[in-house]
Amino acid sequence: MRCLVTGATGYLGGRLVPRLLAEGYAVRCLVRSPEKLRDVPWADRVEVVKGDVLDPASLDEAMRDVDVVHYLVHSLNVPDFADADRRAAENTARAAEDAGVQRIVYLGGLHPPGVVLSPHLASRKEVGDVFLRCAVPAAVLQAAVIIGSGSASFEMLRYLTERLPVMVTPRWVHNRVQPIAVRDVLRYLVGVVRAPADVNRTFDIGGPDVLTYLEMMLRYAAVAGLRPRRVLPVPLLTPGLSSHWVNLVTPVPKSIAKPLIESLVHEVVCREHDVERLVPGGTTGYDRAVELALAKVRDADVETRWSGASVPGVPSDPLPSDPDWSGGSSYRDVREQGTSASPERLWEVVEGIGGEHGWYSFPLAWAVRGWLDRLVGGVGLRRGRRDPRRLHVGEALDWWRVEELDRGRLLRLRAEMRVPGLAWLELQVVPRGSGSTYRQRAVFVPRGLAGHVYWWLVWPFHGLVFGGMVRNITSEAELTSEFRKS
Repeated sequence: MRCLVTGATGYLGGRLVPRLLAEGYAVRCLVRSPEKLRDVPWADRVEVVKGDVLDPASLDEAMRDVDVVHYLVHSLNVPDFADADRRAAENTARAAEDAGVQRIVYLGGLHPPGVVLSPHLASRKEVGDVFLRCAVPAAVLQAAVIIGSGSASFEMLRYLTERLPVMVTPRWVHNRVQPIAVRDVLRYLVGVVRAPADVNRTFDIGGPDVLTYLEMMLRYAAVAGLRPRRVLPVPLLTPGLSSHWVNLVTPVPKSIAKPLIESLVHEVVCREHDVERLVPGGTTGYDRAVELALAKVRDADVETRWSGASVPGVPSDPLPSDPDWSGGSSYRDVREQGTSASPERLWEVVEGIGGEHGWYSFPLAWAVRGWLDRLVGGVGLRRGRRDPRRLHVGEALDWWRVEELDRGRLLRLRAEMRVPGLAWLELQVVPRGSGSTYRQRAVFVPRGLAGHVYWWLVWPFHGLVFGGMVRNITSEAELTSEFRKS
């Protein structure tokens, strides 16, 4: 069976494709810019067709020999998104009919019946209606807030809660919402592919918890380890004013935040859960969904996490298909320097770091930081290292813990000092001609407002500390190389 995924470069499409492949489906991706899929891990396992759902002519080739179309396109970023989405859906439905497609799967928005909907929800409903009226059977899944790193709704929730210890809240935060974990959305998107041929209807999908938006923020803070948030209700704060506030406080673009907030004036709770009869398996609770989105648990269920990333990132790193503003707040200090030392010699210096060898940068600064850490109950620098030359994953190294070790190439350390957030230090050796390149990256994920303040307080010292490390580690490798030659 061949599935066509529209929106494969987007948030859900980028996660759906590998799941379809894992189920044994052949996958074709319709994208406007094929180069955006060049570096995804599954690029060589799919067929990529260049096209646009707003260009009917480009859909003919895309629909050829296709059994199922997954429609995951939405045009929030354009001014008249409702008209664009309507025309795109009509083009897709017509092309699917002409090509003899067996099923259309669409993810729309959960909405209450018999009320005037926000422009965003009204558009999502209209697209679903277009597919339900066409000759191809459609499964229209309707979801409220999707909990997953990279989801626009979740990122807005994340940034608001993390950055505002005191929150000014409008009336709509007391409306009820039935959020759903992204993993459950994806399971349904895959599962309804094999729905009976006569199934042509909407399905409400949601998790087991019905919460107000305010409760979602407060429970997010608890799961994320933030201090309890204080709430100041302001009844006159309209959705329009709220969108300006979100635009100021978070990196979520106003063009996306405004329609999402306007939709929150509605209570969005499932009226049925018939999809479980087609795709059984239960759903994920809200707190667990937030944990997974933050990658705070380190078991096999975590989909995107620091230690499993093919390209090292930060906890809950967004996929390449996610928007630039997703993934939560993080700060990075990235430096690199070439050296005439061989990769092998440079690695010896990297793996020997810490303990008696020190950190190759302003010893007094490291010592003072260690004393301060001990004063507040941290481990400081007193743990040293077990072996002067070799490290192993999981062992302590001064105030760090070895989280990842690819001997000869990569050393990643997770900080166990007392800081208002999470911190990593990554040291990498890359062969380069007759020498090598040393790359160094420090990553800090702040927890609450205190985390942001902490980063900017220590930022002036980064050039001295981290810059010194780069220079001194490469110099040490070169010096030892020359000594051995002589």
